[in-house]
Amino acid sequence: MDLTELRQELAGLEALMAQASQDPGSFPSARALAAVSGLEAPALERLFLEHAHLGAGAFLRRARIQAACRRLLGASAPAWEAGRACGFSSPATFLAQFRAATGTLPGEYQALGRAGAANRFTLALPGDYRAEDILAYHGRDPLSLSERVDGSTLVKAVAMAGGPAVLELAFRPGAADCRLLAPVAPDPALMGEVHRRAARMLGLGQDPAPFERFVARLDLRPLVAPRRGLRIPLTADVWESLVWAILGQQVNLAFAYSLRRRLTELCGAATGTALRAHPSPRAVAALEPAELTRLQFSRSKAEYVIGLARKVSDGSLPLERLPDGSATTAAQRLSAERGVGPWTAHYVLMRGCGFGDCVPLGDAGLTLALQRHYKLDHRPSVKETAAFMAPFAPYRSLATFHLWASLKGVPA
Repeated sequence: MDLTELRQELAGLEALMAQASQDPGSFPSARALAAVSGLEAPALERLFLEHAHLGAGAFLRRARIQAACRRLLGASAPAWEAGRACGFSSPATFLAQFRAATGTLPGEYQALGRAGAANRFTLALPGDYRAEDILAYHGRDPLSLSERVDGSTLVKAVAMAGGPAVLELAFRPGAADCRLLAPVAPDPALMGEVHRRAARMLGLGQDPAPFERFVARLDLRPLVAPRRGLRIPLTADVWESLVWAILGQQVNLAFAYSLRRRLTELCGAATGTALRAHPSPRAVAALEPAELTRLQFSRSKAEYVIGLARKVSDGSLPLERLPDGSATTAAQRLSAERGVGPWTAHYVLMRGCGFGDCVPLGDAGLTLALQRHYKLDHRPSVKETAAFMAPFAPYRSLATFHLWASLKGVPA
């Protein structure tokens, strides 16, 4: 396929995705998506898997959940009316799918932030949920200025639309109790944002079961069996993953942690607690490279992170909207930016956007894990890594996380 054909294919797919996201109730099934696209269902399925990293049916379920969230928040009509308008076939289906994706029942979500409502909510966790992995990931830097782990509780400072706030997530069997600490009274918009951040950080939008069944068919169960239920914890927003990826380029983890702490101390918003929110794009955009080189940033790393912050701030890089389109377009958009190579782009697609079929080729941890798993006498090259990871498609993001976890039990 030449470049023109690819662009046309992507444009048609993304137009269909936008239409279905806006009004998923108009599409009762994946076949309805195919009918509108003018393609046979198998051809459309191939396009979704290749470019969006999920099947057409899975995309439609996600679009229905997201549309229902928009309708429910702060509304007074019965919750089932939102589900019906978004294309759910029955109240039971709506309840089950909404709870699986969001950790709340529709009525509970609808009540978030209502007048007199508490600044807290509870997320139901699947039976196979591995809270220890989430805690280990967020606690990997014990000196972090923006998050801390105390036993079974994660506390994360975040830059919200209404200002900096602190989110507390306390894990107990089958649930995570979430509490917002903020200087303003909660309202539906704020609590909806808090819920979205919490669900991202806990990886609730993912279902590892299809991947685990897929791996079993490939007889690669030894890779997955010790960590059944593993999910990828996304960053609180896409921007945070991009900053982390830039800071982590060509340095060891300890030094990357140090750079992140220095950047947070320099321009992360105070929360009234010991924690500071991860620096916002606007805060980083106001810096000059010399301010970061004094903190031991390389000149290029300083220029990359500031340049990207300025593009995000002025809207020329719509970073937080990238997960709404295709992974192919998101990768092209990121890769066009100075300082964003293939490893950085795929790390952001996986950790920030939640795309399911990414491989950060060239990653040192991934090559070491592949060497150990396949008992190689050398670290695989980029070409060899791609070949080893190919059988895991369309689940290469989760396969990458399992391989990372196989090194030390904690995702990178």
